[in-house]
Amino acid sequence: MAVTMDAPSQAAPSRQGRSLHRFANPGRFLRLSKAVFPWLMACGWLITLVGLAWGFFYAPADWQQGDTSRIMYIHVPSAWLASAGYFSLAIASAVGLVWRHPLADVAAAEISPVGAGFTALCLATGSLWGKPTWGAWWVWDARLTSVLVLFFLYLGHIALVRAFDNPERGARAGAILALVGVVNLPIIKFSVDWWNTLHQPASIGLTGSPSIAASMLWPLLISVIGYTLVFAALVVARMRAAVMERRIRGLLMARATTDAATDQDAFA
Repeated sequence: MAVTMDAPSQAAPSRQGRSLHRFANPGRFLRLSKAVFPWLMACGWLITLVGLAWGFFYAPADWQQGDTSRIMYIHVPSAWLASAGYFSLAIASAVGLVWRHPLADVAAAEISPVGAGFTALCLATGSLWGKPTWGAWWVWDARLTSVLVLFFLYLGHIALVRAFDNPERGARAGAILALVGVVNLPIIKFSVDWWNTLHQPASIGLTGSPSIAASMLWPLLISVIGYTLVFAALVVARMRAAVMERRIRGLLMARATTDAATDQDAFA
C-alpha cells in the first residue's frame, strides 16, 4: 500500500477488480477529490448549521423531556454516523482484502479516526441526555454498551493499522478486525428490541410512520444530511493528506537510493 501505489497490480484481477482499479490511481484521486472536497465541506457545514439552528431555536420542545430533548439534533446524527462509518470501514476493508485496492486501504485507515470521533460524540451527548432523563450519566444498557464496544473497535483498528512496520500487514490486520466487528452493528440496531433497555426504541424506521412529530423530524433529517457530508469531507481530506504523504515518502526514498548509488560510483 505504501509507496508503490502508482504501480498496477501484478495479479490478474477480475472484471470488477479491473473496474475498481481504474480509481486506484493516486493522481486521479487527488484531482477528483480536489474538485469535490470544497463543495462537500461547505455544503456539509451549511446544512448542519441550518439543521441545528432549526432544531435548537424553532422546533418545539418535547412534551415530556422539554428542551433537554434538543440534544438529539447532535446525538442522533452522530449515532447514525458511528454505525454508518463503521459499515463503510468494513466495505473499504473488504475491497482492500479481495481486490488489493490501494486506495481502499487508505480509506479504511482514514475512516476509523473520523468514525471514532463521531462515536465519542455520540457517547458524550448520550451521557448528557441520560443524566436528566435517567438520573445517571451512564448505565450498562444494551444499546450504550454495544456503542461503547463500537468505539473500542474503532480504536483497535486505528492501533492495528499503525502497529506494523510493513503498512500492508497493518492494513490486512485492520481489515480482518473491521470485518469481524461488523457483527456488532445489528446488535446496536436491534438491542432495544431484543432486550429490555432504558434506551428508547427508534423513532424512525424503514416501515411504518415515524413516531416523531414532523416539526421535529425535518430539522433532525437535515442535521443527519449535514453531518454525513461533513463526515465524508473529513475522510476525503484525510485521504488526500495520506496519499500525498505516501507519494512524498516514495520520492524521498527514490532520491535517497539514487544518491546512495551515486556515492558508490564516486568511490568505486
